[in-house]
Amino acid sequence: MKATGVVRRIDELGRIVIPKEIRRTMRLRDGDPLEIFIDRDGSVILKKYSPIAELGGFAKEYAESLANASGHSICITDNDQIIAIAGGMKRDCVGRSITMSLEDVIGRRKNVINNASDGEYVNIFDSQEEKRSQVISPILCEGDAIGAVVLVGKTDDVVMGEMEQVLAKCAADFMGRQMEM
Repeated sequence: MKATGVVRRIDELGRIVIPKEIRRTMRLRDGDPLEIFIDRDGSVILKKYSPIAELGGFAKEYAESLANASGHSICITDNDQIIAIAGGMKRDCVGRSITMSLEDVIGRRKNVINNASDGEYVNIFDSQEEKRSQVISPILCEGDAIGAVVLVGKTDDVVMGEMEQVLAKCAADFMGRQMEM
């Protein structure tokens, strides 16, 4: 555990204020859910809650199945990090933070198709070098955008079309419905 040097008092309603710098670092926004843990030594630990992360094993299997069926690389994210990856993308990317540009796409709740020939591209994570065709479909649960399903072409000459857009939207809708159960 890393000490921040910040000390806050609990108010009469039992609230504490998380400093802006820490909220920015942890990508916490107004209304974001936090999970509360108590360590063996009595420490209280706050962790940003990700409903999709709870479906990690399921998301991984679903991504592998979709990758096999589509022939594309698949990435399933929540609003902050990569939850599952399959189809040729590096597996060590799971748990890495997503980029602000992907976070913006998720927040806009619109399906996106970017073909390599168009020159437009949304990086999924910061150190990503490959600029390949992609389809991004936000995962919606009870009206909230909670993540995305991203299809990425395995080679530079792959062109994404309506079929890939339907696959991504179907996968995102299915993941969103799993969260509602």
